[in-house]
Amino acid sequence: MQFVALIYNLENYADVDMSELMQQYREFGREAKNAGVIVTGEALQESNTARSLKVREGESIIEQGPVKDGTQQLGGYYVLECESMDSALQWAAKIPSARYGTIEVRPTINL
Repeated sequence: MQFVALIYNLENYADVDMSELMQQYREFGREAKNAGVIVTGEALQESNTARSLKVREGESIIEQGPVKDGTQQLGGYYVLECESMDSALQWAAKIPSARYGTIEVRPTINL
């Protein structure tokens, strides 16, 4: 079963050693890939590069910025292959940003 782990974090990691954080991500990536858990994943550019789109009465309305406005922004994601939500949550807890932000885990729908 596939799950998406959405990584929400502060865009300003002023109190975090970025080289250490990147090393932690490399280690997590190796562990999860070796276990066959990661399907794909990417980091996202900062939220000021986002555009939000909605269509109302046939018209596209495009707004600058992310849908969610707050202190934590969507910073990346992983698609995980796990046997259960519990397993996906265990893997999500290993994502380094879980210590600085929030990881939202959702099962996918097979269409």
